[in-house]
Amino acid sequence: MLLVKFRFKFDTLDMLCYTVHMSTGYRSTIQRFAKLAQMGEVLFHAGDLANLWKIENKNTLHTTLKRYSKKKLLFRIYKGFYSLKPINEIDPWLLGIKALHQFAYISTETVLAKEGIIQQNIASVTMISAQSRKFNINKTSYQSRKLSDKYLFNTAGIKINCNGIRVATTERSVADLLYFNPNYYFDAQELIDWKKVQNIQKEIGYKINNK
Repeated sequence: MLLVKFRFKFDTLDMLCYTVHMSTGYRSTIQRFAKLAQMGEVLFHAGDLANLWKIENKNTLHTTLKRYSKKKLLFRIYKGFYSLKPINEIDPWLLGIKALHQFAYISTETVLAKEGIIQQNIASVTMISAQSRKFNINKTSYQSRKLSDKYLFNTAGIKINCNGIRVATTERSVADLLYFNPNYYFDAQELIDWKKVQNIQKEIGYKINNK
């Protein structure tokens, strides 16, 4: 039986290489993972894989995912959530965003602590989405604050970083945090451009804080 080596290159520049027999089952596996490679994604929910691979039967999907996980072609993060590489090799911010499985961005304390505006230790990766939720993945804690759609989908002050993650600017993060807590105290207020914050608040429709 003919042996063929094949590889997929993902956006993380990691290579997945293995040897397979050219049977119908293995050809199907090659085709499935080729589709994943074309997407340039690392993290997938079971429902997304079912749609992509056109697997309608839930039992078939469960068996397929279990088999791929056993062979280390997929890594199970938790039920219904899978990765193409070990969890320790994935950006924690990306894990949190993908776990929410909806429009979301990194903001508030996480961004402001990184910029030195909040100086205390921040226990969770903080995100904004249409869902209020707290969860843990691989020893990292996450918190998502729920924001109304009329504000959430206004992308003023939201950038996309090199990993394809939406991240709020300093000014958007300040504006977001003041929306949820108007009396929040910032350790290094002198590092904040309040004029830019007010412009962001005005553009989004938040109440303008006069600092």
